[in-house]
Amino acid sequence: MKSLIKLLIKRKVKISVAESCTGGLLASNITSVNGASKIFNLGLITYSNQAKIKILKVNKNTIKKYGAVSSECCHSMVNNLSKISKANINVSITGIAGPRGGTKKKPVGLVYIGIKKGNKTQVIKCLFKSKKRSSIQKATVKKALNLIFRATK
Repeated sequence: MKSLIKLLIKRKVKISVAESCTGGLLASNITSVNGASKIFNLGLITYSNQAKIKILKVNKNTIKKYGAVSSECCHSMVNNLSKISKANINVSITGIAGPRGGTKKKPVGLVYIGIKKGNKTQVIKCLFKSKKRSSIQKATVKKALNLIFRATK
């Protein structure tokens, strides 16, 4: 974690996050490191659909058609976050951390992580096998940090 923060500082990269199923765990991990204030710009916890719509300007029809846990919603979250934050790297997370709330089509452990750097946006679909809420949240944060590290190189 410290090496990632040092790298971001060295590269003068600002980062912002919009989290749903991780409830601020990604922001907490980043800001727990001394010096994070040099690179951490903004952290939003848009847990409810209403917050995604009102704060991140996700089109309510996107949520109606695809659901809040979808590639389309995650893509919209990260793109709109980048407009608000003006950070170099923006990250969005939406998923089902469980232990309940999953369906056959969208099981517990399904998470989408969006990352936007410059004009390039990508959304990664993850399916974490654990059914434990904390394990899914931690695995999601680990994956997101890995994506940030790769985007910084």
